[in-house]
Amino acid sequence: MRAPHYLLLAVIWGCEPPVDEPVTDEVEIAVKGVLDAQRYAWNSGDINGFMASYAKDVCFISPSGTTCGREEVKENYRRKYPDKARMGRLEFDVSEVLALDAQHAWCTGTWTLHRTDDTLTGGFTLLWGMEQGKWSILRDHTY
Repeated sequence: MRAPHYLLLAVIWGCEPPVDEPVTDEVEIAVKGVLDAQRYAWNSGDINGFMASYAKDVCFISPSGTTCGREEVKENYRRKYPDKARMGRLEFDVSEVLALDAQHAWCTGTWTLHRTDDTLTGGFTLLWGMEQGKWSILRDHTY
């Protein structure tokens, strides 16, 4: 009978102290700063700069499937967006940055890609982690 073990874990998890407000503010500012840098790199046609915020072992989940590894994700971007015209102009609208602790956060929002011949839009959920003193995207669920 495993249910009591799961119940105990749920109770312990629920008893964790809330993240302090200064940590939450600090994390939100940092994550939004990285997203601003990503947007700037994308709008400059710089896929390498855009990918700099992804962890080496990131997994990118989208309607077309799951790709793991920064280099693999980068190659997918290069195939789908071979030049600055196809890359267009990217905008993010961050709905929420939820600090789990000083080292991890969830971020949700929407993206819009303006191009000459069309405009694409969708949403994202990002799991962030602090790696070697900088915030990196560990999981990217974009739809």
